[in-house]
Amino acid sequence: MEEKISLELFTTNNVWMMVATFLVFIMHLGFGALESGLTRSKNTVNILFKNTMIINIGLLTYALWGFNLMYPGFAEDSAGWFGFAGFGLFPGEDGGTSAYNPGYTYWTDFLFQGMFAATAATIVSGAVAERIRLDSFLIFSIVYVGIIYPIAGSWKWGGGWLQQLEVPFYDFAGSTIVHSVGGWAALAGVIVLGPRVHKYIDGKIRPIPGHSIPLAFIGVIMLWLGWFGFNGGSVLSADPALVSKVLVTTSLAAAAGAIGSYFGTRIFVKTSDITMVLNGILAGLVGITAGADVTSVTDALIIGFVAGVIVVVSVILLDRAKLDDPVGAISVHLVCGVWGTLATGIFGEGTSVMSQLIGIVAVGVFCFITAYIIFLLLKITLGMRVSEKEEVEGLDMYEHGMHAYPDINAPAE
Repeated sequence: MEEKISLELFTTNNVWMMVATFLVFIMHLGFGALESGLTRSKNTVNILFKNTMIINIGLLTYALWGFNLMYPGFAEDSAGWFGFAGFGLFPGEDGGTSAYNPGYTYWTDFLFQGMFAATAATIVSGAVAERIRLDSFLIFSIVYVGIIYPIAGSWKWGGGWLQQLEVPFYDFAGSTIVHSVGGWAALAGVIVLGPRVHKYIDGKIRPIPGHSIPLAFIGVIMLWLGWFGFNGGSVLSADPALVSKVLVTTSLAAAAGAIGSYFGTRIFVKTSDITMVLNGILAGLVGITAGADVTSVTDALIIGFVAGVIVVVSVILLDRAKLDDPVGAISVHLVCGVWGTLATGIFGEGTSVMSQLIGIVAVGVFCFITAYIIFLLLKITLGMRVSEKEEVEGLDMYEHGMHAYPDINAPAE
């Protein structure tokens, strides 16, 4: 039987969930600024165009079928692997004034979850930046966000088989269901695409710095702001004690991630690299996302600090393996997503390390294999990479016919 709540509490919950939705939306501004800042100016329009389209693709596919694919209403005797409740949105006879969670409306529920869906493809965008064909990336986003993400999400959040384990797999706000899902696809894309031209020469790593550290800094701060909605909204109510705790553990993990990456860069890189520290903040945020509600302040500090160190080591090792990720998306979202999910089993109350491992492996195998197949099919059919000439001269003019930073002193043609 559904718990009845007062109109005042229902309204308060719904308003908070809408605010959280707005904050998650702001994350797309953060992703766009971070990715364009950490890549070269000649590809800025291309980066921003992809990030713009991802929002639209995520919302439309989620409305048309993704929402009902992720929350299919598995039957009690269902294996919980796949279900589909039909195309479109179904607010019910009450006009959408209630959701599967009795605390807020169906419409708010859809929009909050739809913003999460778009985030998964945004993660991929940064990893494959500066050399992927625009049309191929957009087609990949439609398939991956529209089908693969909601199926993986249904296994846990939709009441599927991971939720049905003896000790349910635990992922509060998506270290695995969102961040690792995007991270596995990013890894597959980087493998299929190969590195950028002139990135690795004669076995040596050639740094390709981004064009705007200030823009990257703004992006990370915007993402941190958005994470208050990402994690705070995942409480699924305006419960003052729990929301407040989640915001504290989230922020402390981010801060600890920055400190961890600072020490990591001093030890392994012998310098104070701000891009590593910025990614350290994101590493801490991704790491705490799985268990922000079930870990203590001390646990959050440990999880964030370790994530900050791990992200530095991961970036270095991936570069040595010639896996070219311009923005460190694989290290931040995949590696630290795995760490955060596992750490929830170690520190989180009422969780199980074995259940966490099962979820990590199952989602990883499913997402990596499907993403790899999608990318491979696109490579065989449409092609995945732009030409070397286009890559060297920049995607902005070839794909979009404009520059992000035009020379205002140049004579008119």
